[in-house]
Amino acid sequence: MKSKSIDLRKTIHFSLLLAVVAVVCQIGFCSESPEQTITMKLGGLRNTAQNSLEIEDIGRFAVQEHNKNQNTLLEFGRVVNAKEQVVAGKMYHLTVEAVDGGQNKIYEAKVWVKPWMNFKQLQEFKEVRDNPTTSSALGIERVLKRMVAFKY
Repeated sequence: MKSKSIDLRKTIHFSLLLAVVAVVCQIGFCSESPEQTITMKLGGLRNTAQNSLEIEDIGRFAVQEHNKNQNTLLEFGRVVNAKEQVVAGKMYHLTVEAVDGGQNKIYEAKVWVKPWMNFKQLQEFKEVRDNPTTSSALGIERVLKRMVAFKY
């Protein structure tokens, strides 16, 4: 009788362990590569697809919130670059192109998102003055960087 109760306890413990692992993987602490797992656990930045609808919506939100907070009229263009960081939710670090008075300008924005609480907050929004301000200039800059890297 004693061995059956021990076997039952082991089965229950194993089932609970599997459930915990499944939950941990579901919230993003499991990945295919060990580097990503370490990065996610430590809250480091990782690249994310800047052309997804979710990232575009967050970029639009950043521009709208900046307009509301600073009483400006920037017009969202596109997300140039996107990174995410696991915090209590996710912190999105975006490079956004927006039109200001007819000129394309580049801005860096940080947006904190907690989807389970329906929470989204603009943490930072600032113009990047060192970078080229048009899409074509950004493309040329990338080509030049590649040429220098490959020593053409």
